[in-house]
Amino acid sequence: MALIVQKYGGTSVGSAERIKNVAKRVAKARAEGHDVVVVVSAMSGETNRLVALAHEMQDIPDPRELDVVLSTGEQVTIGLLAMALKNIGVPAKSYTGWQVAVKTDNAHTKARIEEIDDAAMRADLKEGKVVIVAGFQGINEKGDISTLGRGGSDTSAVALAAALKADECQIYTDVDGVYTTDPRVVPEARRLETVTFEEMLELASLGSKVLQIRSVEFAGKYKVRLRVLSSLQEGGDGTLITFEEDNNMERAAVSGIAFDKNQARINVRGVPDKPGIAYQILGAVANANIEVDMIIQNVGAEGTTDFSFTVPRGDYKPTLELLNQLKDSIGAAEIDGDDTVCKVSIVGLGMRSHVGVASKMFRTLAEEGINIQMISTSEIKVSVLIDEKYMELATRILHKAFELDQ
Repeated sequence: MALIVQKYGGTSVGSAERIKNVAKRVAKARAEGHDVVVVVSAMSGETNRLVALAHEMQDIPDPRELDVVLSTGEQVTIGLLAMALKNIGVPAKSYTGWQVAVKTDNAHTKARIEEIDDAAMRADLKEGKVVIVAGFQGINEKGDISTLGRGGSDTSAVALAAALKADECQIYTDVDGVYTTDPRVVPEARRLETVTFEEMLELASLGSKVLQIRSVEFAGKYKVRLRVLSSLQEGGDGTLITFEEDNNMERAAVSGIAFDKNQARINVRGVPDKPGIAYQILGAVANANIEVDMIIQNVGAEGTTDFSFTVPRGDYKPTLELLNQLKDSIGAAEIDGDDTVCKVSIVGLGMRSHVGVASKMFRTLAEEGINIQMISTSEIKVSVLIDEKYMELATRILHKAFELDQ
């Protein structure tokens, strides 16, 4: 008998019928002898509806009160799922985040989990009940309801699994696992039986939407065994996210390809080539709470340098405005940019032991006439910035070049 934490996302609980199907799946796991803790999101579309209502009240909703409003979405789902389970003879009890309690810091709308009290959950499990917990939420030291940010239910599930020392944390979603790339772009994409935490962390950070990045970080830190499964189809083993030491076989050079349209390039041209200039530019951007990703610096003419970096597309105009205000103080000749770019990345633990992976990527793109604007690398990934219009083509040809369909 194992202790399993199951998490169901918004699409999995998107209607009364789907909630009943989740209840049947939970009942099956319990009938197999497992103790089950279930974490659920709000029904699909509900969080967006609540955010829209809040904005009708205030242009910039008060963060504390916004958390009060947003937390109601999951509260509805836990109650409905508990009813559905009881209706088929399965004893169940629902908990909001503060009832557990999931204790967080004080950062409303983007809180981080600090501690979980597992006593009440363990007592219910001992009595044979299914425990249902609202994801995405907790309580801070002031006694206020807090939320963890979009995708936070994944993090809730992993954190509960860590606190309970669960045998496995199963993330049920609308896909049946982690694929070599998005099957909607490359129909030949394969479902991976296993992927390492390092690879999953890179894929999540580079645009893969299967798992929320904070949940992968949490699982890696606390050694939580994680599996991605589909709630919309029966059977299948999904994808198991493992630790590197669990898989000693020689790995392929590339395990997956991620892409991200949410990119914009900023160019700061002709600034003095002197110590501290990078800090003057990026420090101002950081102080505006704008995240910078890829960075490149080229030496220009007559003691100047050109500085380029990428930001999320939504921050493109604010970044340009900010730097134009600083143009004279940093001595820039010109500031411009491009918000029609995208990032395409290859990821694989096998890159550590295979040579020529980057050159093969660059050659494949060059043969299709796709120009690379920027390059970023780590030990297990290579990312390139290219024109957005080439994103799907680049993904398809790289998927084929690295034989990910095999």
